[in-house]
Amino acid sequence: MTMTSKFNSAEAVIRNRPLGSTHTSHIDEDTAWKQLLDRDGRGEFFYAVTTTGVFCRPDCKSRTPLRTNVRFFATQEQARTAGYRACMRCKPEAPRQASPVARMCAYLEREIDRPVRLETLGRLVGMSPFSVQRIFKKAMGVSPAEYQRAMRAHGLRSQLREGGTDVTTAIYEAGYGSASRAYETQPLGMTPGRFLAGGRGEKIGFATGETTQTGVPGWVIVAATQRGICWLALADTCEAAEASLRDEFPAAEIVANPKLGDMVETVLKRMQGEKQAVDLPLDLRGTAFQLRVWKVLQEIPEGVTKTYGQLAAEMGMPKSTRAVARACATNRVSVLVPCHRVVGASGSLTGYRWGVERKRELLKKEGARLA
Repeated sequence: MTMTSKFNSAEAVIRNRPLGSTHTSHIDEDTAWKQLLDRDGRGEFFYAVTTTGVFCRPDCKSRTPLRTNVRFFATQEQARTAGYRACMRCKPEAPRQASPVARMCAYLEREIDRPVRLETLGRLVGMSPFSVQRIFKKAMGVSPAEYQRAMRAHGLRSQLREGGTDVTTAIYEAGYGSASRAYETQPLGMTPGRFLAGGRGEKIGFATGETTQTGVPGWVIVAATQRGICWLALADTCEAAEASLRDEFPAAEIVANPKLGDMVETVLKRMQGEKQAVDLPLDLRGTAFQLRVWKVLQEIPEGVTKTYGQLAAEMGMPKSTRAVARACATNRVSVLVPCHRVVGASGSLTGYRWGVERKRELLKKEGARLA
């Protein structure tokens, strides 16, 4: 069949079937429409226009259609089955080139053992160094340099956890140009030798306080390294709170530190809804993706709740809902990294590491509307 006859056949199908039928499973149409308006190439869908009979990618340069004339599809096959033909402008059936951010990530990972200049990334994707920094940080939540450091740290963690190698070998295999660079940056929050020993030698101070005055029954524990708070948990008793810290950092040196009492008081004020409480330093340790999710959580205003799907969409990763949920579940710093502000798709209070009832009380204190 010739190309012309293919188009004619498709047009015949369009004339003889309703174009209102859609296949929108797994597509959030509100998010998809926003991505279409932004011409966001990260959108994992195709859109069709009923008045033209054509389907396109979300970043097509054609004129923006009316919302009432748009239908969304998860795959090209669904769009063609519904009677639409491929756009000649964006050529949605052609193999899709990886996005600029994806290409930069791949390059940074290939060149993990050496620093990469913004100018180099700019030449790779045809952008200015300023644009490279801006779009990368918007998409990934960190700069290209921070991303590369996180990847090296992740590689070092993997090498040390797998065992069978000494610290120096692990450092070089993770992509560090020298052992001194790994110790200077201390990507693990402690020296590599201490990490290999399960954190042995790391000193973590803690203080506790009763939370009943906030309306949330039980106790809170605040634990910190020299960098900042690394553990903030809620528990039924003071003993359970301390036990949670020792379970999380079993090889570290855990010591009571009355000087952290001020931090406890600040946390209690936050739990009571006091918005003027000072910001506290955090020592968050996780993968680049986890750190990005935790950063987004800190940007959710008091009194506001969002679903895991909404967070994933805001991060430009609408198919990563489960990964976002896992990152929330592994959050080590409650209240200050407010994973309690994330709810299920129906608005229900889903599982919470420190108990659903505590989650409910925290949201009530913040003035959130609950389902």
